[in-house]
Amino acid sequence: MPLSEHEQRILEEIERRLAEEDPKLVEQVGRTDLYSHLARRIRLAALAFVLGFVMILLFVVSVWIATAGFVVMVLSALLIYRYLGRLGRDQVRAMQSSGTLTLTGLLGRIAARFRRP
Repeated sequence: MPLSEHEQRILEEIERRLAEEDPKLVEQVGRTDLYSHLARRIRLAALAFVLGFVMILLFVVSVWIATAGFVVMVLSALLIYRYLGRLGRDQVRAMQSSGTLTLTGLLGRIAARFRRP
């Protein structure tokens, strides 16, 4: 449902005031989209997965460290699955069309497998 003229003017006034009060926030929000936000979170979850794997390799030091590493790996894998599921089909196609050796290309192929038909 489109906004009325009055509501549109109020929205434009709010946007103008926000731009005057905090231009850094406006710039950050303007250049950040869902794809880049989810890609950043996927990278962090992948890093946590690797950290969990390293913790499992420390099994000789302590069983508890290895157990914590397994938990970290499982939780980060679930987060990656969740974030890949949130990506839309257009973002997945864009990731697939990028280079095959890049991280986003790899994530695109993985995300395509997680998408439901």
